[in-house]
Amino acid sequence: MVEDYEIQELIRREVYVGEKLVGVIVGERFHPRDEFVRSMRIEVDDDVASEFMRKPAECAPLSKDLVHSIRPDGCVKLSKSMRELQRRWRNTVRIEDQLYATDELLDRAVLDNDGMDIGNVVDLVKIKRTYKGLLIKPHFMVRARHNLPETIVVPCGQLARTTARLDEVILKCTFSRLRNLPSFLKLNEHLQDDEVE
Repeated sequence: MVEDYEIQELIRREVYVGEKLVGVIVGERFHPRDEFVRSMRIEVDDDVASEFMRKPAECAPLSKDLVHSIRPDGCVKLSKSMRELQRRWRNTVRIEDQLYATDELLDRAVLDNDGMDIGNVVDLVKIKRTYKGLLIKPHFMVRARHNLPETIVVPCGQLARTTARLDEVILKCTFSRLRNLPSFLKLNEHLQDDEVE
């Protein structure tokens, strides 16, 4: 099992399903809690990305539970089929040219494009089998200043990029602009005024 290997031992190793090259392991999330590091990051082979993704991505998550073994040639062998990988890749969030699994996004800090730290990701919001937003728990001072409820939903379409070392998600716009976007208002309309403390 992959738990027997340190990520440093797996970096740059090729990943295969049967004889099909899926990609190369490039790392994993830096987080102190194991439940937020259940996936490794792989640089996906161009042909595989074209064939098995709705829209090709450079990097994608590889769930550690899919790793079967290390082959004698040093390559990583997966226990599942390409269809299973495809199914899991559909269950991700796209940020720039990369796909992220839920475990890679939970607990990340969310900053607007002015660098204001809004809060942390506590869950993801799914509508019709697609992730549409990140459920954020705003910091107390942000909640108080902007009269926000306990949680808010940030639309996935407003996610600009992530930073690996600082474990952040950066938005495309300022927080004040975000709060007036139709996509934000629609995702947050279920949060009634009486929930605001």
